Amino acid sequence: MTNAEVLKTVLQQSAINCCCEPEDFFATENIVRVSQSREGLPAYFEGPQICDLVSYGSNVVACCTEELAEPVAAWLESLDAVHDAFETPELYKLNELLATADARAQYQAEYFLPDVDAVFGSKHECPYELRVLGPKDFRGLYLPAWSNALCDKRPQLDVLGVGAYDGDTLVGLAGCSADCAHMWQIGIDVLPAYRRQGIAAALTNRIARETFARGKVPFYCAAWANVRSVRNALTSGFKPAWVELTARPIAKSV
Repeated sequence: MTNAEVLKTVLQQSAINCCCEPEDFFATENIVRVSQSREGLPAYFEGPQICDLVSYGSNVVACCTEELAEPVAAWLESLDAVHDAFETPELYKLNELLATADARAQYQAEYFLPDVDAVFGSKHECPYELRVLGPKDFRGLYLPAWSNALCDKRPQLDVLGVGAYDGDTLVGLAGCSADCAHMWQIGIDVLPAYRRQGIAAALTNRIARETFARGKVPFYCAAWANVRSVRNALTSGFKPAWVELTARPIAKSV
C-alpha cells in the first residue's frame, strides 16, 4: 500500500463521517454539511453529530445538526485562519453557539497516518520479546493498565495486538480496534517502570506493519496536550494528517 492509497482510504472515510465528498477537505473555503444517517460510520460515533469539525489543513469541514448549520457557517466565515477554529478564544464562541443546542465541545484530537516508507524503513529495537496477539489473548487484559490499547466498552472490535514481554510478564501492549471497515485505530500502553526504553515506538511500529499485512490502514489518535503520545507517533513512522473537534450533549459531557 502506498501513501497515496492510504490517504485515499482515509479521505473516503472522513467523507462518510462528515456527509461530504473527499475533495471537500482540500477546498479553499470552509464547508458546512447537515448530519444525516448513513452507513459506514466509525464504531465510536454515538449517533448523528451535533457538531464535528475536521481539518486536513486547507479548510474546515463542519458536520452538524440543521439548526446549527447556519450559525456555525457564520462563525467559520468570521475566522481569520483555518487553525483559529481549534484555538481557545474561538472555542469559547463556538460553545456559545452549541449551548443553544444543549451541547458543548467535548473532544479535540490530532490524528496521524503512517508514512509507509518510514514505517517499513526504520528499525525499532526493543529490549523485550514482542509477541503478536489476537482476541483470545486479550482475555483477562481488560484492566486499567491496558485501557488505551484495549477498550472494554467495545471488546468485540479489538482485533489485533502486539505485546512486549519481560519473561512471562506483559510490560507493554499495542492494540488495534476495527473502528472502520478499512481503518484500524492503534492504542498503546507501557507500564510506568518500563517507559523510556523505546518499547512504545517498537510496539506501535510493529502493529502498524501487522495491520498493513492484513490489508487495513492503521491510524493513531492523540490529544493535543499528550506530548508523549505525539512524540511516539512521530517516532514510530506516523505523520500528522488531520485534526478534529467533536461536540456532545451537555448531559453526556459532565
